[in-house]
Formats: sequence, C-alpha cells, structure tokens
Amino acid sequence: MSVLVLTETELRQCIGIDQEALEAVQQAFTWLADDKVIMPPVMHIEMAENNGDVDIKSAFVKGLDSFAVKMGSGFFNNHQLGLPSSSAMMVLLSAKTGFCQALLLDNGYLTDVRTGLAGAVAAKFLAPEVVDTVGVIGTGAQARYQIKSLKLVRDFQRLLVIGRTSERTSAYIDEMRSALGIDVTAVENVEQLVRESQIVVSTTPSREALIEAEWLHPGLHITAMGSDLAGKQELAADVLGSVDVLACDRKAQCFSMGELQHGLGTGIISEESEIYELGELTSGRIAGRRSPEDITVCDLTGTGVQDTAIALVAYRKAIQSGLGSKIDN
Repeated sequence: MSVLVLTETELRQCIGIDQEALEAVQQAFTWLADDKVIMPPVMHIEMAENNGDVDIKSAFVKGLDSFAVKMGSGFFNNHQLGLPSSSAMMVLLSAKTGFCQALLLDNGYLTDVRTGLAGAVAAKFLAPEVVDTVGVIGTGAQARYQIKSLKLVRDFQRLLVIGRTSERTSAYIDEMRSALGIDVTAVENVEQLVRESQIVVSTTPSREALIEAEWLHPGLHITAMGSDLAGKQELAADVLGSVDVLACDRKAQCFSMGELQHGLGTGIISEESEIYELGELTSGRIAGRRSPEDITVCDLTGTGVQDTAIALVAYRKAIQSGLGSKIDN
C-alpha cells in the first residue's frame, strides 16, 4: 500500500477560500441533517503543565469511501520558543479497509479554511442580505479567515476591528485593506463595534462575555466561534435569550463547549429551546433569517464532519494536480 503525503505548501496550492470549498463545508452540515454522519464526541487531552491541549475530531459519512481523523493542538507557551501556538494535521483513512490513504501535514491550514467557511455558511443563511458594515473581535488567524470567507456570501464595504494590542490591530488593518480593498478601521470598544455593524464575528479565546444583550439591534447577525471548550465565553448568556433565531453547528457539542453552555448554566435556554442546527438551514428544512429586522446568532464549535469534507476536497484536488509524495508502507 502507498500513502500520499501532502505538505502545507502543497495543500495551499490546491485548496483555499473559494466557492468549491464553501459548497463542500455547506454539504457537510447537510449530511448531518440527513443523518448520514457517524461523529464521535471530541476527544480532548489537556496538558496543563505545558499550557497545552490536543483535540481529536473525526466523522464518517455514510456512502463515502474515505474519512478524516484530525489532531489539532494548542500550546500557548510556544511563543517563548518562536513557534505558533496552534497546529494540526489530518489522516485520511479508507472507509472500506481502514488503511491510511493520505497524511495531510497542513499545520492547521485546512482547519483554518473549513472554520472560516463555516462562518460564511452561517452568514449565508442568517445574515441580512444587505450589509454595509461588518465588525470583527480579534486579530488572529480566524479574524482573517472568517472575514475573507464572509466576502464569498456578503458584499460589504466597511470592516471594524478591535484587538488586544495596537501593533497587531494595525497589522491586521493593513493586511485586510490590501486583501479585500475595503475600508478597515479600529474601534475603541466592543459596544461601538456591535452597534455599528450588521454582522459581528467574534474570534477570541475569551473566558468572559464580550458582547452584552443591550447592544443588540434589529438586523444584526452574530457568528460566535471562539468558544470551543468548556469555560470559554464571548456572549453574555442573556444574548441567547434576546434573539429571534438561535443556531449552532451541533447542539450536543455546543451545549458542553460552545456559547450554549452558558445559556444552559444560567437557565436562559434549555435543551428543548428552539435552537436550529446549521444543517437544518442548509438542507432547506428550516428558514434561517425570516425578516430584515431579525436578530440572529450562530454558535460554532467546529465539527469532525467539516474536517472530513475539506480533507476529501484537498485529497481529490491534490491527486488531480499531481501533488504530494507517495510512500510505500
């Protein structure tokens, strides 16, 4: 048997933020709604002594020949060594034999792409059709991937940003102005950002609420994707009870590690509350935004089926392009 090994450089050549990748991620949510997915809970390994953790996600889609297993790490002392805090890799396995077909050494690139595109899927079905101003909280990788992906589904001309340091914020502004050709401006506080935006994307690892319910306004959509572990929080719990449409990627997962965990903990919502999974929207079972005046929220924690979807696209396009190195095993 041979295994195809693909590096980050090679993967960047064959997949990016485009319509094909967007459709693949959207299809992943529809697979969930169609009950075609076997997806185990996230396996989380915490290494507090090294300020690090590893998550393992996977999903098998009935009828497909392959599926991905992803290992993603976050080690937050790495900056002392001159290394990025986060990394990841994916293994593509045959669903017929269980043997390894490909090793995707993407250093987290595919995760960044599929996560950004999931935000775009949420906005496609939940954000207002006409958008002038978008606000982003954070200046890291997802602040970039989320906003670049959002441009696939909504045409906006103004971006507001708030970050932890002026240096990182300035670098972000320069990069996004060049990449998107729009006006990008720093704001002084999150309240101003929320009140002036039609779409807000929160991308931080915060463990305390950043967005308050009293700042919400008609026509606002929020994609909250920073809370992906127990204890993380970007939205005040009462935000969840103040919206017209509340959605998420996977309820079972969000109840334990997303924004929904805080709604449950305070009694603002229950597991029986009207909360839609994105797959219900992408499959057409449920309408997303019903009115221009709706206030909508989507809680994203990242699912294994997104990893399988993006890995399959990358694998197919790499083979078509003759990329990668084959190793006999």
